[in-house]
Amino acid sequence: MTASLSEHRPCAPEAPGMEVGVVPGPQPGTVQVVVRGEIDFDNATFLREVLLAALVSHRATLLVDLQRVTFCDCAGLNTLLTAHRAALRAGRGLRITAAGRRVERLLNLTGTRPLLS
Repeated sequence: MTASLSEHRPCAPEAPGMEVGVVPGPQPGTVQVVVRGEIDFDNATFLREVLLAALVSHRATLLVDLQRVTFCDCAGLNTLLTAHRAALRAGRGLRITAAGRRVERLLNLTGTRPLLS
């Protein structure tokens, strides 16, 4: 499953326990991806597909909002790092613009926060 960018309303595809919205970013050349719910082994592949599709189809920097993520395991972290590497290879970026307490803790414990900022 993939998400598409809508200029007028957000696209909000869902996977079990998670919702992802893809909307135009606040600056030109950006796309905002808003994730809600849990990111885990069961739905991390779906999130990776959405992030990579947004990166490829919109040729923009991805601004990822994880403020409403209530849980993120190592599969979710791997998904974010995979999308970050793909963005770098494509000459673009991926930045986490907001993260809840649990996600911030995971990023800080693993030392990946500076990489995704």
